[in-house]
Amino acid sequence: MDAVRNPFAPGAGSRPPELAGREVIIEDALTAIQRAMLGKASRSQMLLGLRGVGKTVLLNNIEEMAEAAGHLSSSIEAPEGKALCELLVPKINQALRKLSTSERAKAKTHQALRALRSFASAFKLTYGDTSISVDPEVGVADSGDMVADLPELFVRVGEAAKSADRAWTLLIDEVQYLRTEELAALIVALHKVNQKGLPVLFFGAGLPQVAALSGDAKSYAERLFHYPAVGPLDESDAATAIRQPIQDEGEEIDENAIREILTRTKGYPYFLQEWGYQCWNLAKGLRITLDDALTAAKAATKRLDEGFFKVRFDRLTPKEREYVIAMATLGAGPYRSSDIADALRETHQSLGPRRAQIISKGMIYSPSHGDIAFTVPMFNEYLIRNYVSKSNQSSPR
Repeated sequence: MDAVRNPFAPGAGSRPPELAGREVIIEDALTAIQRAMLGKASRSQMLLGLRGVGKTVLLNNIEEMAEAAGHLSSSIEAPEGKALCELLVPKINQALRKLSTSERAKAKTHQALRALRSFASAFKLTYGDTSISVDPEVGVADSGDMVADLPELFVRVGEAAKSADRAWTLLIDEVQYLRTEELAALIVALHKVNQKGLPVLFFGAGLPQVAALSGDAKSYAERLFHYPAVGPLDESDAATAIRQPIQDEGEEIDENAIREILTRTKGYPYFLQEWGYQCWNLAKGLRITLDDALTAAKAATKRLDEGFFKVRFDRLTPKEREYVIAMATLGAGPYRSSDIADALRETHQSLGPRRAQIISKGMIYSPSHGDIAFTVPMFNEYLIRNYVSKSNQSSPR
């Protein structure tokens, strides 16, 4: 088939041609967005799921919906090692400059810009000192305490948006990388604007541990957010995600080929895109057959091993790699921490710092007390293929 017309797009955050199985999440988000424009309260959302399930795609889609409904949007990816305030200041400044074009909002926008200048100065951010050309507002968002200052800043932004008959939507990806005090400050700020009925919404995305992190940061977080789980697609939606894009291009795929793809991918959206992409490019006839799907498996697995899986494994130290390989040898998981310790012939306590570091890198998480699981679907299979099996093959008999 013509590679130029290939409808599948495996990539980080790339929107699939068919956003199947996410209708409830999208509908809930749209309702919240529309309610905010009417001045009605709605709970923000925190999308939770493993790597490769399409959380970033959903955030991008929600941002498009918010902007289409009249919201100003600010989208951030929370990288490791960078402060939240550094990411927020330029985005809020940009949003306020857009609001300042409204005659009704000029006074409130000016107040918000002054609060932003105070906030930037308190956290010694050069961006604020050089680019926000207003005087700081003394006593507002200037204590240098994130939990105290961020709510005051969000209130000012919410008031400016309300005066312009607009709403502000903040979207943050990779929420698990926020520091505890930053997450607490964000939760308090959202709680404050919610109490005041201001048109501010938040949509976050992160690994499954974010729900527990939010609860640890502030106990009322569970009442502030919806936590929709973003997981693998069920059989019907996964089949649609493969079949519909192919039919939209005027081509066909055999049902037994679809079943083979679903078996291989287990319904994970990123893997579906990779398998669909390879099947399309390898198909020689007028339709994708089971033979095409079987042939595509090798190419898709190779691409995943060299990209999706490898980039994550490469972030680990030798000792951390030893830990995750030991996990993989125990099966599909989740794994008891004590079993991993036994496999490594170490104590559970001695492995604590190593385990915590791997969690902080977003490679593993604790689904329940004493259990550990991979954040990357089928990562255990990758490790068995590339490290355990090869090691066994090279060992002397």
